[in-house]
Amino acid sequence: MIPDPAITNAEKSVSRRNEYHHFADMSTNSSSDRNALGFAENDPYQDVRARMEKLAELDRTRHLNDDGDAYSNTKDGFVESIPFFAAITTYLGYAVLIVVGHIRDICAAVFRNGRYLHPATKTPNSHDIASHKLGKNSSAGSHEEDGPSQEAKAIQHYDPTTDSKAFAPLLKSWENFYTRRCYHRIQDCFNRPIASGPGAVIQMLERVSGDGNKTMQVLGSQDASIMKGNNISAENNKFLMKYVSGPHVNFVDEFDPLVCASCNTDGSLDCHHESSKKYRITRQCLNLGSYNYLGLADDWFSTCQEEVVDSFRKLSISCSSSRQEYGTTSLHKKAERIVAEFLQKEDAIVFNMGFNTNATTIPAFVNSSHDLILSDELNHTSIVNGARASGATIKTFRHNDACHLEQLVRDAIVTGHQRTRRPWNKIMVIVEGIYSMEGEYCNLRAISSVCRKYHLLLYLDEAHSIGAMGLSGRGCCEYTGVDTSAVDIMMGTFTKSFGGMGGYIAGKKNLIDFLRKKCSGSLNHNSLSPVVCQQVISSFKVRARTFISNNYFRSFKLA
Repeated sequence: MIPDPAITNAEKSVSRRNEYHHFADMSTNSSSDRNALGFAENDPYQDVRARMEKLAELDRTRHLNDDGDAYSNTKDGFVESIPFFAAITTYLGYAVLIVVGHIRDICAAVFRNGRYLHPATKTPNSHDIASHKLGKNSSAGSHEEDGPSQEAKAIQHYDPTTDSKAFAPLLKSWENFYTRRCYHRIQDCFNRPIASGPGAVIQMLERVSGDGNKTMQVLGSQDASIMKGNNISAENNKFLMKYVSGPHVNFVDEFDPLVCASCNTDGSLDCHHESSKKYRITRQCLNLGSYNYLGLADDWFSTCQEEVVDSFRKLSISCSSSRQEYGTTSLHKKAERIVAEFLQKEDAIVFNMGFNTNATTIPAFVNSSHDLILSDELNHTSIVNGARASGATIKTFRHNDACHLEQLVRDAIVTGHQRTRRPWNKIMVIVEGIYSMEGEYCNLRAISSVCRKYHLLLYLDEAHSIGAMGLSGRGCCEYTGVDTSAVDIMMGTFTKSFGGMGGYIAGKKNLIDFLRKKCSGSLNHNSLSPVVCQQVISSFKVRARTFISNNYFRSFKLA
């Protein structure tokens, strides 16, 4: 419930501390239950678990003890400055890289030698082509005896795709400078194809380059006989050893679906035909780039596979329609009901893409220049695109600074619209639960207090916080001690903590009904795959089993 303004600040702080310690006791019991089941011995963070829990407790206590009404002092407490040494060395590194890149461009232009310069080609004009045709028709015999001239050879072998003068330049030199001189230097670190699930440890396919990382090629499949050392020359063996040696290099099986069709009638991927097996050279790496916050990618085969694969037999992979036509199935309705109950909201709607959830719903809520959006300066690109597409007036406030937010609200209420001076139709504040690029938590308690004080709409993006924050995974609201009723619009995605894709909006029933009729993500976009809906439902069941000792889930119905 929203705190009663009559309650003193001291009473609210004591109440929040007692509530936190009650939750912490339940979390400790849950950890004991997991240890009793044997999960502790498989914990990869067992050596630092105590330190991590201590730091998490201190951080949660800071948010819970923060007074939501006393937001005048939140700026110094929540905004962290970057150390001067880290900032200056970062800028210095970029400066050196840019200077060296310009020197290489200058040298390539002077000496006409560089991997980004096409070989000089003379472009034949219309007079040369006409003369060549006339000479070919009038003196064919002499040409056959003497052979084609140099001009004729140039015209015959002219390739306009390699002639930089035949087309207008798409980009100026500076516009693709980063690609040429910065990105290509470390391109082997990006866009790595994988050969395993995106778990804590991941298998990356090896790639090679013959032109200094300008282009990359994946090493092809290797026959089983070659990988066992049979029928391989010394030269090829020397080449392969460059990529197969080392403690982190492995091999993964690859099967031929035509030869091995009989091995997969039961839905498994096990192949018993040794002759059809091929091997791919992979490198074992620590995965720091996947949205696998709760580890569902590591144990998906033992937790969600059975139910997700079973959904294939009942429904298709895609509905091939929008939600308002034929794109709503029983799994969509079930997933929406579970999300709404989990967030203690009246209703919810799911979308097929997390980015489009923000980009299409924000224009549905505010769609006039007389609507005002107050956005945190570090909000995600999807929020920025949605705000710009809405046509509403946009103002940004300093990151996590509730004082600056209140100042903008006061000015907006007093002055009204810049041109007409009329009152704003709607004022919506947009923040994120976790700011993904900075890794900072939202100062939700202070910001929600400002929104309640001035009766503003609060839009909370929990793409990175839902499932990963709070003792039961309810996100930033639970983590900071703010009731979900204080947030009007709750947005989140299924890609981070649920092992799926897509996003959702949760709120009051009339708000969700409005989105179903007015939001382009519901009217025009293809609906979320039923298979992904089942993955979301199964992941909620896994969470319920994991936190079974928590009182939040004892009354949570998933059937």
